[in-house]
Amino acid sequence: MKNVLYSVLLFVGIQSVLAQQFTRKDSLQGGLRPERTSFDVQRYDLNIKISPDEKSIVGYNDIAFKIAVPTQRIQIDLFDNMKVDSIVFNKKQLQYKREHHAVFIDFPLMMQTGEEGKIRFYYSGKPIIAKNAPWDGGFVFAEDTQNKPWIGVAVQGTGASLWYPVKDTQSDEPDFGASVKVAVPNGLMNVSNGRFLGSEDLKNGYTRWDWEVKSPINTYDITVNIADYVHIHDNHKGLDLDYYVLRANEAKARKHFEEVKPMMDCFQSKFGTYPFKEDGYKLVETPYLGMEHQSAVAYGNKYLKGYLGMDRSYTGIGLTFDYITIHETGHEWFGNSVTSKDIADMWIHESFTTYSEAVFVECTLGYDKAIQYVNGQKMNVSNDKPIIGHYGVNHEGSGDMYDKGSLMLNTIRHIINDDAKWWALILKYSETYRHKIIETQTVVDFFNKESGLNLTPVFDQYLRYKNVPVLEYRQHKKNVEVRWKTDVKNFAMPVEYTANGKISRINVTNNWQKLPVKTTADKIDFNTKKMYFKTSKLH
Repeated sequence: MKNVLYSVLLFVGIQSVLAQQFTRKDSLQGGLRPERTSFDVQRYDLNIKISPDEKSIVGYNDIAFKIAVPTQRIQIDLFDNMKVDSIVFNKKQLQYKREHHAVFIDFPLMMQTGEEGKIRFYYSGKPIIAKNAPWDGGFVFAEDTQNKPWIGVAVQGTGASLWYPVKDTQSDEPDFGASVKVAVPNGLMNVSNGRFLGSEDLKNGYTRWDWEVKSPINTYDITVNIADYVHIHDNHKGLDLDYYVLRANEAKARKHFEEVKPMMDCFQSKFGTYPFKEDGYKLVETPYLGMEHQSAVAYGNKYLKGYLGMDRSYTGIGLTFDYITIHETGHEWFGNSVTSKDIADMWIHESFTTYSEAVFVECTLGYDKAIQYVNGQKMNVSNDKPIIGHYGVNHEGSGDMYDKGSLMLNTIRHIINDDAKWWALILKYSETYRHKIIETQTVVDFFNKESGLNLTPVFDQYLRYKNVPVLEYRQHKKNVEVRWKTDVKNFAMPVEYTANGKISRINVTNNWQKLPVKTTADKIDFNTKKMYFKTSKLH
């Protein structure tokens, strides 16, 4: 017990020291202070005009809210390069103070618990342009092959407040959805999340395109896509499938996106019903690679198999499907439906979604190919730092949250060693936390309960430390002995091994123990395909 407590205290201590490197700006963006927790967003209604020539935005966001704790001040976020034109409440302008990207808004009187209200936040400016979307946040102002404007935005991690006023935290999604109304020059179309309500010629050279989202939605998922799009509509077993592609790509898109149907069959069988059926499913062609914008998935993989024609698994299997279609759609379940409260826990989005690639391989090509694919992901693991980031400062952990996280889930599957139980667990997890915001501990507690195992040390080792478990083994007299070398104390995990032509399995701890077989260390083979660990032979 003392060892466990020491480990926890050490981890907290390290986190505290490192947290001192962060600034007031970071805590304003990532923290949950009273100005944020005192109110719950009910709905966003965004109404803006985007000028491709000026690369500018002007308009407003209506923010409906409900007071959770009495307050006279709330925090709404908008990047400091964007202008606050005015903030109106009950037909009167409110006073506000800006600090970095935070806008602290004062009401005339104390707002009481349960009280509902709406502010109209007028703003304008030129949003940050991304240098390399989607890896850095911002707008992309490009042109299609016909020299027509082609515009998109991706802000995951950077923050939705880069381009519109919002309570910019994953801890609060609008309970009653959102509307996105975007005016663009005549001849162009805007595609946003949810269902298309209609368009209106504003008689000023612009047409406004109106979209409605019924479901709760991550703020970084709210999006605009502007181009001379062609609309392709399909339906698969009652689910609307809509594709918005550049006019020149209509023919190839119709053929290429047929892959969506077996993908939906696979994911719905493993993860449950598509979580945003009321909003439909869309793929929208973008001038950047891709992003999981809820019900309007950004697609920029140039109609190629793999990842821009490359195989991230280095096995050849990754070239059997379109990586962006599969991965970004997987996020509809993991990230958009099941959402992490803090981006420090973004592994909840990325690990499960990266594993969904292997799930799709298993659905289409079988278990052996899926195991081959997931092991190919090892080539992308750096083991550079912990997967979990620092809380409250808008900080993600290691990029290993993708492939190492997928390998961790594959490991847990084989620790459980019962596929019927595993798939039932994954399905129940997705359905239990559908449209919910959760934390790492929520996931760990759920997996422990449903598996009947203590998986906490396993999650801790893979998520909170950079190292993977190392299986040390040695020849000790006439016996082969094994133990785990880990950062986590009291670590235990089974290992499958082959000796004398026989496959066996043994639960290994941090203490040396004998293998129940007569052989030598040179003649034993540990299975590193079903579980992700390293081996070290000691002399």
